[in-house]
Amino acid sequence: MNTFETFSQLHQQTEPLLLGNIWDVNSAHIFEAAGYKAIGTSSHALATAFGYDDGENLPFDTILRVAKRITETVKIPFTVDIEGGYSDTAGGIAGHIKQLYDVGVAGINLEDTLPKPTRQLRPAGDFKNLLTEIVNRLERENVKIFLNIRTDPFLLGLPNALDETISRINSYETTGIHGIFVPCVARTEDIQTITRETILPVNVMCVPALPDFDTLKSLNVKRISMGPFLFSKMTTQTGTLAKNILEAQSFSPLFA
Repeated sequence: MNTFETFSQLHQQTEPLLLGNIWDVNSAHIFEAAGYKAIGTSSHALATAFGYDDGENLPFDTILRVAKRITETVKIPFTVDIEGGYSDTAGGIAGHIKQLYDVGVAGINLEDTLPKPTRQLRPAGDFKNLLTEIVNRLERENVKIFLNIRTDPFLLGLPNALDETISRINSYETTGIHGIFVPCVARTEDIQTITRETILPVNVMCVPALPDFDTLKSLNVKRISMGPFLFSKMTTQTGTLAKNILEAQSFSPLFA
């Protein structure tokens, strides 16, 4: 069984797949050692770790280099967030996906928003056509990689977020993709409506109001991401320790 098949099966289990979101090779090793079954980059965390703002500012070559090193050193499936695909064309996006596939990546996240100059949704019909062409190009080259498509009405805080999300999912799921990612949805009723409206595995993300994992399981969620939140927590704690060491004029805070 190849990594694509293994990763796909993890989205078909009774228990949701808890994805460890990483930002470098070391964090990938930490999640693997902790017993996670799969890992994936957080675009925000990875960009921040390299000193860039999120929103396709981190060079794609850097993403590819990090991905290659991770696949060389971990045994669990690994997926990469490529935001809007780092291109405006299906050919360009498919080319980037193939490069990641060639270094051993099992899946990608691709979102239906454009990050610049301000984040906004692509027209749903245009994005559906884009997905169809991407899928066709990958199939012609026999590239088997898990295509997790992120739709952002909840992330953008739209007043009609649920209706817009359902409409987009119904459009996208006919293109040959493998999963749907709805970041920032948190209400139990909304999550249940979304999972009932699609045959594709639904991915949700850590936000303060997100239900616990048992509840998400009961709502038929198949994948749970932590996004950049663990990275942000670690960064905050590191900053606190650094300040405490300076104030104590001692390394005692490291051993408290």
